Amino acid sequence: MNWKRIGSLLFVAGAGCTRHGAETVRADAEKAMIVSVARVERHDLTRELEVAAEFRPYQEVEVHAKVAGYLKTISVDVGDRVAAGQVIATLEVPEFAEELAHASASEKRTELDVVRARSEVKRTESLYLMRKISHERLLGVSKARPNLVAQQEVDVTAAQFHEAEGQWESAKAALAATEQQVHVSTASKERVRTMMNYLRITAPFSGVVTKRYAHPGAMIQAGTASQTQAMPVVRISQISHLRLVLPVPESAVSQVKLNSAVEVRVDALKQVFQGRVARASERLDASTRTMETEVDIDNRAGVILPGMFGTAELMLETRKNALAAPVQAVSGHSTKPSVFVVKGGRLQERPVTVGLETPDLIELTAGVEEGDLVVIGNRSALKAGKPAEAKLMAGQGR
Repeated sequence: MNWKRIGSLLFVAGAGCTRHGAETVRADAEKAMIVSVARVERHDLTRELEVAAEFRPYQEVEVHAKVAGYLKTISVDVGDRVAAGQVIATLEVPEFAEELAHASASEKRTELDVVRARSEVKRTESLYLMRKISHERLLGVSKARPNLVAQQEVDVTAAQFHEAEGQWESAKAALAATEQQVHVSTASKERVRTMMNYLRITAPFSGVVTKRYAHPGAMIQAGTASQTQAMPVVRISQISHLRLVLPVPESAVSQVKLNSAVEVRVDALKQVFQGRVARASERLDASTRTMETEVDIDNRAGVILPGMFGTAELMLETRKNALAAPVQAVSGHSTKPSVFVVKGGRLQERPVTVGLETPDLIELTAGVEEGDLVVIGNRSALKAGKPAEAKLMAGQGR
């Protein structure tokens, strides 16, 4: 038996087995891993901010009396709707009737004084004219025939003329003073009438009575009385329009725009209402680092009640037709963002530039192209250059 030949054959057979095992290991190493991917597509992106707040009346005021008096009548109660200018209560102040009668009598007396003063002006004017003519005649004769009229007579007429002139000027001054007194008496009378108009308490605007404080017979202090705590009559709230005051955080203040649309969700009603940003305080609260921003809501249907809570969605930023991918596809958002792309059956790691981010999508402004397949999910086993088989995320088609 040729042992040398047999050994050669066994060596060749063993080498063949070793080579086959190495090829098997390499094949296993090159086996493509299955990865979940999403397609880079164009979307309209909007970054929103949700803020919860309480609805407040558009206007609300506690109605006080302008004068002190006893509450004579009150025609409204809690829940009643009132119109602007509607009489809601009346006061009783007997002293005002006496003051009005006194002011009217004073006005009438001063009017009669004016009549007498005008008659006195006419009388003194006539006397003045008569004595002026007499003095001028006598003075003319004296100049024409010096020896015919004594100088004393000329001097007497001159004195009478100047006296009459003074009386006339005095009568005119007295008339002016009396006429002025008429204005004073009329103003006093109108003041009393105005005060009597204050006995009727009216609604300053249309709304609903949300609180009633007094009943007939109660003593009501004037709302302008600073030395006492004046009791209001009712509280009126305007609820046809409401204010939703939102505490916008400092990070979003610069992106809040006046007149921008706002969607408000009211969970208690299971309804969504549309509004607009109407005004902002333009300053931050030092304790909360937020800015008060008001959204006006049309509530003419009356379904929202003041005190309810609503959640407003503010649209802070919008991108139309932006290239975007799922947020899970990007790592290192704030440092060096990158994505893994499946290209030609292998993984490629690409640095990207990110833009607007929403809860689901993130804008990619550089580093990828429309239609690229980016890997989503766990990235710990991913390595650039490794073979990969792309499996599209559900809902993205082929």
